[in-house]
Amino acid sequence: MVSIKEINYTNRDYIKPIAELHMRAFPTFFLTQLGLSFLKTLYAGYLEDEDSGIIIAVEKGKLIGFIAYSKDYPQFYKGLIRHHLFRFGVCSIGAVICHPSFIKRLLGAFKKSDSVVKEEKYVELASICVNPGTESRGVGTSLIDYLKRKVDFNEYSYINLETDAEGNDGVNKFYLKNEFRLTRQFITAEGRRMNEYRYKKEGL
Repeated sequence: MVSIKEINYTNRDYIKPIAELHMRAFPTFFLTQLGLSFLKTLYAGYLEDEDSGIIIAVEKGKLIGFIAYSKDYPQFYKGLIRHHLFRFGVCSIGAVICHPSFIKRLLGAFKKSDSVVKEEKYVELASICVNPGTESRGVGTSLIDYLKRKVDFNEYSYINLETDAEGNDGVNKFYLKNEFRLTRQFITAEGRRMNEYRYKKEGL
């Protein structure tokens, strides 16, 4: 049986499995290439920030999926920079030496606090990851349903997320199936075409 629950910093033993699952599920992604220590620092930040969190799916004591989210994404990024900039630099130095172009992308990621400011209060679904061996069992939908139940839609207008528009058909169909609506497309500084989705609770 799969158990869905939210964790806090007393459950920080989950941080390493979360980072390892991210690397298995997204082996070619930019953040994965920055290394395990970088990802551990990033996900620990979600547990340290009072307006952010991590929801996990566990089966037989093993992590099989998670969501990282933030109720104040701009401030979350500013907090990462303020508290962990040096550690992020140390963690990613090897990847940057091998791939100097990563410097620009890394700086762009840390500037994200300026690009995610919106007029309404919203919740950012920053990362969702499911063990590749369990993708057809509804674990991702169960994680999203948990987040939907947790969000107070009288206070927050919607749940927001971004994902690649190209070569990512399965993921885009997954969000549409889970009642997210495509709100815009944009191209990042690196040339990635992105889709932005929002979920709004009906009747609000």
